[in-house]
Amino acid sequence: MDAATQRRSAAAEKELKNVQGRGNALSEVSMTGMPRAQTGGVLAALVTITNKTGSEASYAVQIDFKNAHGKVIETRYVGAEHLQPGKKEQSIAFSHEPPEPKLTPFLAKAQRY
Repeated sequence: MDAATQRRSAAAEKELKNVQGRGNALSEVSMTGMPRAQTGGVLAALVTITNKTGSEASYAVQIDFKNAHGKVIETRYVGAEHLQPGKKEQSIAFSHEPPEPKLTPFLAKAQRY
């Protein structure tokens, strides 16, 4: 993970600490699973953030990786800063857990700020 990615992740985590519920930007975030062949065998989700507002905004997103029983095993944070209206930014949320047991990424929170 490069320094900019680490900084955005930390900023997103900090921003989401006080968010009640699932946040105000779920409709502006989509998530797609990535084939393990493209990620070196690691579970990863491609997160697309689209600024659907009329002004510049920053976003904080929480991805929970859940097991088959729905228990959160791991949480990752991604974000986008100073996204212009109508623009998209993509980030990848990588799980650091082993391939088994299988986990499923879940969009837990998304906040525009």
